[in-house]
Amino acid sequence: RALFAEYAAELTDPEQRRLYEQEVAALERERGVEVRFVHPTPGFVLRTSQESSRRCYINVCSNALMGEPRARAERGGHRWELPYSLAPGREELRPAGRRRLLYDVVFHPAALRLAARSARFRRLLCDTALEAVESRCGVRLDRNNATVLRGVSYKGVPQAPVIRSPLPGGAPKPPDDGESPLPPF
Repeated sequence: RALFAEYAAELTDPEQRRLYEQEVAALERERGVEVRFVHPTPGFVLRTSQESSRRCYINVCSNALMGEPRARAERGGHRWELPYSLAPGREELRPAGRRRLLYDVVFHPAALRLAARSARFRRLLCDTALEAVESRCGVRLDRNNATVLRGVSYKGVPQAPVIRSPLPGGAPKPPDDGESPLPPF
């Protein structure tokens, strides 16, 4: 029990998490890949159902690593470009013992500021988040009954997904010792 308690304390320690992220970034750099951790800043939560039977929540979050929203004027209005990051869905156990599905969709902080000022832009952000989960995760969501939860900025335990991009010059030549603990990129 003492070892498990020590392990749990180590997992929740911010200093240990920072060291872990530095080590992962260093290992990935050796493989020729730049790694950036996207720590979601809570925004608001959409409640809906998946396949008309399972309740699920979409955390609409922000992080400055995402691209800023841009509008392009067109006849009859504007066309918005809303870059986002979508973490894979995860299942968490609620205190009552039931499971819930959670998705994190991360936009630039400017997008959430615009959504706070404009109900139409907030609807656009919600529609984009619902469409992202449906298209990338291959699920059907109940769009008609999707609602924004008042007073709730995030559901579940925040997790930091990773953005990987190749480094200029590619991966350095790996040693030919055959003992690499990492699978080939």
